[in-house]
Amino acid sequence: MPIDFPNELPPAFPARPLFLGSEIYRGSSYGAKHPLAIPRVSTAIDLSRAMGWLPDAVYRDSPLATPEELARFHAPDYIAALHRAESDQRVDAATGERFNLGRLENPVFPEMYRRPAISTGAAILAGRLLAEVPAGIVYSPASGTHHARAGRASGFCYLNAPVLGILALLDSGIERVLYVDLDAHHGDGVEDAFADDDRVLTLSVHEDGRWPFTGKAGDRPGALAVNLPVPPEFNDTEMDYLLETVILPVGRAFRPQALVIQTGADALAEDPLSRLELSNGVLWRAVGALMGLAPRLMVVGGGGYNPWSVGRCWAGIWAVLNGIDPAVPPTPQAESVLRALSWSRAAGRNPPEHWFTTLADASRPGPLRDEVRRVAAAAITKMVRTG
Repeated sequence: MPIDFPNELPPAFPARPLFLGSEIYRGSSYGAKHPLAIPRVSTAIDLSRAMGWLPDAVYRDSPLATPEELARFHAPDYIAALHRAESDQRVDAATGERFNLGRLENPVFPEMYRRPAISTGAAILAGRLLAEVPAGIVYSPASGTHHARAGRASGFCYLNAPVLGILALLDSGIERVLYVDLDAHHGDGVEDAFADDDRVLTLSVHEDGRWPFTGKAGDRPGALAVNLPVPPEFNDTEMDYLLETVILPVGRAFRPQALVIQTGADALAEDPLSRLELSNGVLWRAVGALMGLAPRLMVVGGGGYNPWSVGRCWAGIWAVLNGIDPAVPPTPQAESVLRALSWSRAAGRNPPEHWFTTLADASRPGPLRDEVRRVAAAAITKMVRTG
């Protein structure tokens, strides 16, 4: 259910969920052959507007995080190297090795400092805004870069926006933050950043045996970190099961004052970088169910490498945050947005018609396998022992 906003919200914070975006994502690309060559945030914005879900009054341009703000988590020499790499449009061998820049996963491209600094600036702004109010929702689909380390790029992520958003909440006096990561890849950067901080509980659902090859069940005994590594072909039935048996009970027991949900769309069946089989509907259900766990909610994006599936998923999440059912036919304007997309992969050269004419995927139920039951049992046992 959507959160009821109190009447005393300050004028700077609207009584409806706030959407943070930027036009930098519209023309920016990691390079023609990179998985992030596709439009993602701009597609979510355009679809949300075309559906009539995103009035100007609740949209705000994201600020560029300052070096001082970034240094709350990131090493100053790394920040300087990232800025210099954008300016020079190159990195020398030593810099590339030290900071993992200029590689296939983290290439040099024209906005390689400004783009992540803006997505991180959005997360910091979201944290500060939420900390100022008794209840509120902020959505920033660009701010799910959960792999970056304090002094190193990792996994397409140059800066760790979720970490800095959570730090903004903590620095403002929030004492308990729940972070739920629904990306197909383990939220390793966020988990590691808060492994020794009992104010933050991290929970990640991700494909077992996939990069970064971390996040095993039972990892970090005694730490507030719950990992749910799921098998390939993970389906809607199994996701619903984990939500009801682990994610919601753990969240309720923690009693968070703020909740951050990372909504990577790469766990969807039509994404090329995982072997999971979820529909966007089950992610929408998860977000809707999680919303009630805390009065302050920050929702960010994450992975997602099929422009149709990620755009439809993230626009639908924005609808859910506003109490709108996203499982409706697209308007003619929204269908035009979808038909204007292109994708260089083979699937994009002959896309199925339903990528244009529907927002909701067909549901993907399946068997509840013993592997998933064991993952759930291990997580529950770990949290009982942790207390």
